[in-house]
Amino acid sequence: MMQVKAFVRCEDFPCEELSHAAHSVPAVEVDPDAVRMILIAEAPPLDAAERLYAGPGALHGETTLEAFRDAGLDVDSVETLLAQGIYLTTAVKCAKQEYTIRATPIRNCSQLLEQELALFPNVGAYMLMGDVAIRGFNEIARRNTGKRIVPAGSTYKIRRGTYHYGEARVYPSYLQAGKAFYIEKSKRVMIAEDLRSALTHIQGDAERG
Repeated sequence: MMQVKAFVRCEDFPCEELSHAAHSVPAVEVDPDAVRMILIAEAPPLDAAERLYAGPGALHGETTLEAFRDAGLDVDSVETLLAQGIYLTTAVKCAKQEYTIRATPIRNCSQLLEQELALFPNVGAYMLMGDVAIRGFNEIARRNTGKRIVPAGSTYKIRRGTYHYGEARVYPSYLQAGKAFYIEKSKRVMIAEDLRSALTHIQGDAERG
């Protein structure tokens, strides 16, 4: 078991437009070899009580659980997701202070995200939840392969494509964390479809393995 926070650190906090006081790297205990899916959301919320791993009632954790339930997975806690090999994190590690996150913080934080993802050797699927996660993941891909993994374009157009990073499948989707999850029902349906596809994929990998 390991605690991811012990291995992923920002040394100089260069992104002035983000809230460094709300810096967050998952502090949960996880078996890295058991993780089969990594879901990458946008950024932690300003309120620590709403974060992915903040416990029962935490907004970002609860909407994520609802998204997985929409996809047909019977889960009642983030710990249940971890027990099933599903790890949650964010592309950007400090909370945003404006509605959008600019390219430079995404690029800077992709260095931390790359360190984080490298801790998990057996991932079969990456869920990229929203534009920030897609851009951050593409930054990692460019550094390592010279090209982006997910093509440019609206999410509804690219989400059905087949993309790979190493041996893992990559699924671009919409942001599942936060109040917006309850607003656009069509996006919620697509999130469920994308999660269901990824769950089916990692289940197939487990059966073949």
